[in-house]
Amino acid sequence: MPCYAIEGVIPVVDPSAYVHPTAVLIGDVHVGPNCYVGPLASLRGDFGRIVLHAGANVQDNCVMHGFPQQDTVVEENGHIGHGAVLHSCIVRRDALVGMNAVVMDEAEVGEQAVVAACAFVPAGMRVAPRTLVAGVPAKLIRSLRDEEITWKLTGTQTYQDLTRRSLASLKEVQALTQAEPNRPRVQAPEVKSLIASKRG
Repeated sequence: MPCYAIEGVIPVVDPSAYVHPTAVLIGDVHVGPNCYVGPLASLRGDFGRIVLHAGANVQDNCVMHGFPQQDTVVEENGHIGHGAVLHSCIVRRDALVGMNAVVMDEAEVGEQAVVAACAFVPAGMRVAPRTLVAGVPAKLIRSLRDEEITWKLTGTQTYQDLTRRSLASLKEVQALTQAEPNRPRVQAPEVKSLIASKRG
């Protein structure tokens, strides 16, 4: 992975974490145990500290950055969807930030809360635990149901499994020119979308 020190401060990655080779880590970055950092993610600890606690995932094309002397933190089992941007904020334990959402300076996403895809959480906003916010700017939609909390945790555990699968088998290769006969499928665990889960 491209990994850079700045002013002698070197990123720290736990050996049980997986950071994709195209992700970029700069400076004061701490990636904890069993974390997943996806392709083209940018974790820039060149101003403030960037911290991923155990089991968190930051998916492809995400950006984490912050102001000087301010931390940007994803707590245990935090789940940051594709293309999200986090800046000088904190995402509490078991919370989810949806795809292409933005969480701004000194905002806090509470435990087990969900920020909907494409939402904009403005500076200083407090998202209450176990709630759903959506929109631009983000507004409270409702409290989350137990089955939604369980669905989120299942998705996060899938990324923790992907961490282990990637450490064990992901490698750069040359593409085939055509699919081989009886082509195998990737052996990922089955996860239903929330809509499919509701249908039973």
